Amino acid sequence: MAFASHSFVFLGPPASGKGTQGRRLSDEKGWAYLSTGALLRGALRDDTQLGRLAKPYLDRGEYVPDDIMLPGVLDWVKSQGGGWVLDGFPRTVPQAEALDAAMEEIGLSLPKAMILHVPDDELRRRITCRLECESCHRVAKDGEGENCPKCGGHLAPRADDASGAFESRLAEFHRLVVPTIQYYTDRMRGRIINGTGSPDEVWVRIS
Repeated sequence: MAFASHSFVFLGPPASGKGTQGRRLSDEKGWAYLSTGALLRGALRDDTQLGRLAKPYLDRGEYVPDDIMLPGVLDWVKSQGGGWVLDGFPRTVPQAEALDAAMEEIGLSLPKAMILHVPDDELRRRITCRLECESCHRVAKDGEGENCPKCGGHLAPRADDASGAFESRLAEFHRLVVPTIQYYTDRMRGRIINGTGSPDEVWVRIS
């Protein structure tokens, strides 16, 4: 099978816009897209084995350990026959190293990182009004009502946006993901992008 070498990971703190911008890039290019956060929330909702394994960590606002997350994500990466976008993965340096090893195993160039930078106070403001579709996990725009305009699913606040859970996730980001960002920038494969402003303004910077 011939594989394309277009591969990007979107990294940033919670509520920085990774999902919005990652989906937009995948839609623009016709590439595959995987949000590990949406994958986990769906697994929790459907009470799958992955959901049951991940639940204790998510309830505490912690990142799910590598041995739970890695197998499914790496299988997905290896199954793609074209470009792809990963939203929120890798979150640790070992995950980044494992992803690089998987790409080398199938003979592809290593992924590049889009790193969204948003100040903590702006992140806290964003979660007070954030809604997400329970079906397709699209983040709603202001004024879209109760139903997703894309699939008709119900729009609701995310459980992990509750104040206590969000602060735990933000602390975990600084502890675990910031070194991962350093991993990519040290290797000249990471671009830090100003994530403040409207989604369209951020998209222009990404483009």
